[in-house]
Amino acid sequence: MGFSANIAGSRRTKNGSGPGAQLAAAGVVALLLSACAAMEPQDSTPFNAAVPVPPPRAPAADTKTAAEHRRMIALFDGEYRYPPAEAYLNEILVKLANADERAAEPYKVTILNSPIVNAFALPPGELYVTRGLLALANDASEVAAVMAHEIAHITAKHAMQREEQEKRAAVISEAASVIQSKQKSQEVEALAQRTIASFSRQQELEADQIGIRVAAKAGFDPYGAVRFLNALGRSAALRSALMGRYAGAGTPDLLATHPSTPERVAQAINAARQIGAPGIGATGRASYLAAIDGMTFGDDPAEGAIRGRKFLHGRLGFAFLAPEGFVLENASQALLGIKAGGAEALRLDSVNVPSATPLTAYMATGWIDGLIDSSIETAEVNAMPAATATASAGEWKFRLAVIRFEPDRVYRLIFATRALTEEAKQRFQASIDSFHHVSADEVKAVRPLRLAIGVAKAGETAESLAAQMAVPDRALDYFLLINELARGEPLHRGESYKIVAE
Repeated sequence: MGFSANIAGSRRTKNGSGPGAQLAAAGVVALLLSACAAMEPQDSTPFNAAVPVPPPRAPAADTKTAAEHRRMIALFDGEYRYPPAEAYLNEILVKLANADERAAEPYKVTILNSPIVNAFALPPGELYVTRGLLALANDASEVAAVMAHEIAHITAKHAMQREEQEKRAAVISEAASVIQSKQKSQEVEALAQRTIASFSRQQELEADQIGIRVAAKAGFDPYGAVRFLNALGRSAALRSALMGRYAGAGTPDLLATHPSTPERVAQAINAARQIGAPGIGATGRASYLAAIDGMTFGDDPAEGAIRGRKFLHGRLGFAFLAPEGFVLENASQALLGIKAGGAEALRLDSVNVPSATPLTAYMATGWIDGLIDSSIETAEVNAMPAATATASAGEWKFRLAVIRFEPDRVYRLIFATRALTEEAKQRFQASIDSFHHVSADEVKAVRPLRLAIGVAKAGETAESLAAQMAVPDRALDYFLLINELARGEPLHRGESYKIVAE
């Protein structure tokens, strides 16, 4: 699972705890925006919980494989069925399998209904790619590089090797737990974690090398991996800019499960150069773009749609407008938002609260630390019972609202700021007041975004095509990203380009 990131501004994967409970009112970005905030498990409804989809194609009969397949499908909001893309990916897969002498099992690929840029492989031959990855890739050789990389994980038996490494680390951790010195125990456990991380990074680099060779042998441009890794880095950078986070100037994370993009790019270039100079192998750009023309782009409206500051969830039946200047992200268990620079943040999630429990009483049950009890007030939001309060911890101030949307279902809005001024209170209150039940007409008005492939005409520029993009902010940045263009790079008359349309 080496190719992992987000197309800027899109939803994240389901890797966090449930949204229901104790939030320490400190470290706003970590607590409001992290899917790993310390919380007590509680029944909840994820905003992007998968809705029923056509039965996925059954994998091999092996019970464990079938269970893992179902889990993967559920984890990424179901299987995305788009026959032109599915047929095209299977054509690539056949070529790769024929070129890999170590491929002993038949392979099949599943498109996951997620805007996350990711790909996975499960033994003995299950491959998964997301819609987000297909939207970011620009030709067949890039997708072939990703798929060959995932096949390499299977043929190199990386999953079994990692399982063995984790067993060894578990033994180390168990031994560390009986060491009298707490500090020494923590040091030993940290060493075990770093060992696993280093092992995983080596597996990713090995899969890159194998994948590039196999893709080239199958007739694809070996530099496709380089281009896609560069696109992956640009996507992560744009998302960081949109969410007000800043990359650490290339500082490596020792506990990252994958190598840094610059490291992987450098090694991918070296691997491709060993095969030949740029220009060898097929890119398959025109046929690839034709295969993905019309695919859904970004969030699936069934799982919640972000349109600028507005978030609407048709299936759950509510909508909400964030304050000015916020960028939203639909995570698995909550709607998250941050203002440019990180000075303010928000979180919207839901929990079960018995109808007999007054909301003012629920507010004081300890689900958030630093609550100022005297600030709790009864309220009403668009004819729905509600309660508001404030909390404080260190330099951060919090404005809270709980709204009873259904008899046992309560939505929680948490705003964080360094200075809870009257002006900030008014902005947050306006956002709270925007929370409402949606009508059928309002749901219908939110149309899904899709990829559209157009041919550049004489005189057209990146700016003119970006102006046609159905994205509310930074349309030019998105256009350049999904077409792998540099700022100022001219378009070529007669060449096909991707735009995002309704």
